[in-house]
Amino acid sequence: MVFIFGFNFTEQTLVKRSLETFYGIGPKVSQRIMARFHIQPWAKVGSLKNSTVMDLTAELSEMKIENDLRREVQDNIRRLKDMGTYRGRRHAMGLPVRGQRTRTQIATARRLNKIERGGSGRVQM
Repeated sequence: MVFIFGFNFTEQTLVKRSLETFYGIGPKVSQRIMARFHIQPWAKVGSLKNSTVMDLTAELSEMKIENDLRREVQDNIRRLKDMGTYRGRRHAMGLPVRGQRTRTQIATARRLNKIERGGSGRVQM
């Protein structure tokens, strides 16, 4: 097991996949991090040197990921709700925010926005 930024990864896990498990790191950012530390695209976590693992952990600690990023997103949504903007009201009602069709295809949006609504069917503000 390799310990990177508070998470254990098995030796066979790809470095790219292990980096993408962190909230806020996608394919492009993981590629950029791997290129910065000269890590091959198909490298496994078990083949990394200790110094490289320490460098990766230091790099991840400087980035805004996981709980800090989640908190920032929630604060942005809360700010939109408090201002009473159109997007804030859509978030509060659990409806699509970015102009998606609601006449026939709303089930997915309601399912995805359920967390932000608070669980009950009523609108909370």
